Amino acid sequence: MWRSIASNALTFLVVALFLFGGVLIWGQSEYSAEGPLDAPICLEVPRGTNMRAVSEDLSEQGAVSSAMIFRLGADYTDRAQELKAGSYLVPEHASMTEITDIVTRGGASTCGTEVVYRIGVTRATVQVREIDPATGRYEERASFDPGEGDIPEVYTRVKQAGDTRYRVALAEGVTSWQVVEELKQIDVLEGAVDVPPEGSLAPDSYEIGQGDSRADVIARMQQAQEVILAQAWSNRASGLPLESPEEALILASIIEKETGGPQERREVASVFVNRLEKGMRLQTDPTVIYGVTEGQGVLGRGLRQSELRRETPWNTYVINGLPPTPIANPGRASIEAALDPANTDYIYFVAKTLNPADGHNFAVTLDEHNRNVAAYRALEAARDQ
Repeated sequence: MWRSIASNALTFLVVALFLFGGVLIWGQSEYSAEGPLDAPICLEVPRGTNMRAVSEDLSEQGAVSSAMIFRLGADYTDRAQELKAGSYLVPEHASMTEITDIVTRGGASTCGTEVVYRIGVTRATVQVREIDPATGRYEERASFDPGEGDIPEVYTRVKQAGDTRYRVALAEGVTSWQVVEELKQIDVLEGAVDVPPEGSLAPDSYEIGQGDSRADVIARMQQAQEVILAQAWSNRASGLPLESPEEALILASIIEKETGGPQERREVASVFVNRLEKGMRLQTDPTVIYGVTEGQGVLGRGLRQSELRRETPWNTYVINGLPPTPIANPGRASIEAALDPANTDYIYFVAKTLNPADGHNFAVTLDEHNRNVAAYRALEAARDQ
């Protein structure tokens, strides 16, 4: 009897495993199969929501065949905790796999119309973009300088629409004064704001809304920079000549202003770290420029010899060590480079070509550096001729 019971139990277990495996395969197939949507939809993912609520919304809008399979698929692929708030365009017949990628990838909102206020190092622009339903991609409708000329009609029109989204995008290397001056020009924001400490704002893209406070937007930028700096400081390399996160931020701002290409950040960082360790002056032009402008605008010309010799708190040709404050707002990559520089013996660098994007020639000895400088001067002379 017991042998019969055991045989029946084993048979039941095999059947159960077989059925479970079949269900699993079917679920995986459903998760990656073409979805039921006949036309694109705009999916809103509010802040603080979870994948369960998103799955039910998708089911109600007819974008997925099963809210449970969508939710289990997101859990199985470890994507459920990566949900990003935003407004997303879900294309027709998008699979559950594709929708999961859309709502966890994040970044810019991808639905409807948006206005992007771009704050760059040399200029600011306002960009109006709209989704092309045929491609599901943003198409630029207008781009203009808010301080010059007439406001395009399309900007006025989209501002009157209730579903227009707004973003402020900060470029790496902007100064705090520049950010505040441009925030004053953004007419969807309200309230006065003081210029925050240099370096305290994280270059990134920030969602804003009609009537938001300028001070609140600045606070969000500061909070983001605090998190980035704290994480980088906790993961810093050992033995660096930096005594505090504040000093790391100062060095990162110099790296940001000196780097023509992102791939060079750690090498540029190594030059300044090596100089600090040797007690050499940093001798970097961007600090001289900051001493002239104090971050209020762009110099717009070359440095004069008198300015290179002028004593300011930031002029690293005449002061020892780091300047007292950052000279710009550095991005995450420059902060991480300052705290994890490349392991080199470089103490000099100069541009390879007249195009900053081409990077630098690095050198260990003064003789080698002088040859690199001579090559660069020859390019300048050829250009002038």
